Amino acid sequence: MLAGAAVLLLALPLVGLVQRAPWSTLVDELRAPAVRTALRLSLVCSVTATALALVLGVPLAWVLARTEFRGRRLLRALVTLPVVIPPVVGGVALLQAFGRRGLLGQALDDWFGIRLAFTTTGAVMAATFVALPFLVLAVEGALRSSDTRFEDAAATLGAGRLTTFWRVTLPIVAPGIGAGAVLAWARALGEFGATITFAGNSEGRTQTVPLAVYQALESGDTGGAVVLSLVLLAISFAVLVVLRDRWLGQL
Repeated sequence: MLAGAAVLLLALPLVGLVQRAPWSTLVDELRAPAVRTALRLSLVCSVTATALALVLGVPLAWVLARTEFRGRRLLRALVTLPVVIPPVVGGVALLQAFGRRGLLGQALDDWFGIRLAFTTTGAVMAATFVALPFLVLAVEGALRSSDTRFEDAAATLGAGRLTTFWRVTLPIVAPGIGAGAVLAWARALGEFGATITFAGNSEGRTQTVPLAVYQALESGDTGGAVVLSLVLLAISFAVLVVLRDRWLGQL
């Protein structure tokens, strides 16, 4: 009975979303320039954030999983923090670090004329900030559960640490990396709080689909908000269905 209540709690909002969708005007809604722009920007930001998470997160996960050093627990807590803090707090933190008067942002502006806040780059940074921990945690878990005997054998045969990492370790933990990448991408695609706080809600520059949903609701365009929500729902559902058995099953 309790399990059924849980299913209803999860399913009924989605059923309501689908049931209230303006199906007769759906195609026209999707063809609207603002919708296509928001969708394109969401895809660009989420894919770029996932790529950055892979480049930065895989080495960090290896450090956390395979090395011993003082402060490792503190570092892991720091990595995990964006998962548990409200995203808007993350946006405020990004402003204090990379805004025009931030710790690093002021120097970037004064010395190089680089401004990150309220730009498309800022939207990518916000998405990366919230998505990176999901990849790190997934890859660290895969590294910890992998059999290190293959790496030991490679080292015995004369392979260097870098060669062992590329030729042995990465192929072994590839499913975990894939799972982490999927989770990071999904989190980046749905990011709202940090983006609107750090990057703003400028159409064509920083207005991703979640922000466009918010603006549509604020302006009374419930139909537009439902259509945009359906787009995110369809993309997320398709990814989970296609990749669940291959990657997410590794979690």
